[in-house]
Amino acid sequence: MSDFAAPAASRDAFDRLLGELRPKLHRYCARMTGSVIDGEDVVQEAIIKALEAFADAGPIARPEGWLFRIAHNTALDFLRLRARRAGDLSDEDLAMLIEPTDIVQGREIAAASLRTFMRLPAAQRSSVILMDVLGYTLDDIGGVTGATLPAVKAALHRGRARLRELAAEPEDARPPALSAREHALLTAYIDRFNARDVDAVRAMLADEVRLDLVARHKVAGRAEVSKYFTNYDKLQDWHLVAGTVEGRAAALVCDVRDPGGPPLYFVLLAWSGNRLLHIRDFRYARYAIESAAVVALC
Repeated sequence: MSDFAAPAASRDAFDRLLGELRPKLHRYCARMTGSVIDGEDVVQEAIIKALEAFADAGPIARPEGWLFRIAHNTALDFLRLRARRAGDLSDEDLAMLIEPTDIVQGREIAAASLRTFMRLPAAQRSSVILMDVLGYTLDDIGGVTGATLPAVKAALHRGRARLRELAAEPEDARPPALSAREHALLTAYIDRFNARDVDAVRAMLADEVRLDLVARHKVAGRAEVSKYFTNYDKLQDWHLVAGTVEGRAAALVCDVRDPGGPPLYFVLLAWSGNRLLHIRDFRYARYAIESAAVVALC
C-alpha cells in the first residue's frame, strides 16, 4: 500500500484513487458480508464516509490502507446490525466476531464461495481475504483491522484450516426459485427490453420507481427513470437473459454477439404488485458479478 500525502493531492486525485480501488474494495466487502449485493451497499457507505472524512483527515501516508480500514469497519458495522436484526447473536457473540486469538503461522491460497467465507468468524475472514484474495501483507492487514501481528497470524492460520474443512463438505444449496408471479413479470420485462419496445417497458413502471445506476447516480420517479430506457435503446452491446442473482430477480446482461455466453453484468429488479418499483443496474460496476451466485432461467 503506497504512500500518499493528502495535502498535496487534489480532490480529483482522491476521486481517481477511489475509482481505481472500488473493485478491490468490493471483493473484500462482498466476502465479508457473503453477498455481492450487500458488499456493494457497504462499499457505497464506506466511500461516503471516506469522502466526508477526507477534507479533515490531514496527511494520509497510506491512503489505500486508510480506505480499507474504513471499508473494514463499515463491513463490521453492517454485520453487527444484521446479526442484531436477526436476533441470533448475543452481545458476547458479537464481540467474538471481531476478536482474533493466539499466534500460529501458515500460508496457503484460499479459494471459496461467498457463502463459505461467511462461515468463518469475521477476524479470520478479513485476514484470509486481505492476504489470500487481495494479496496484502501481514503489516497491511494489521493496519486495516487494527489487530496485532500475532493476532493476524493466528486468524490466518485458523481461517485457512477452517476453509480446508469446509471445502470437503457438500456445496451450499441453490438460492430459492422465484415465485410464478415474479418469474412472469421478469420474463415480460426481458422480452420487451430485448424487443427494444421502450414504451411497453415504461408502461411497467410504478410512479415511485427508483433507479440506482451503481457507481454513477440514483434517480426516482417515472419521468427521470424513463430517460434510462432511452439511453439503453441507443446502445447496441447488450442482450438480456432472465435470471437470479443470490436468489433475487435479475436481468443478466450478455454480449449481443454471444447471447448464450456468460453474463457481463446484471440488473436487479423488484416489483410492487405488477409495477416495477426498483432497478439496480451494475453496468458500471461489473466487478460485482465476480463470485456472484448467478442462475440463468430457461
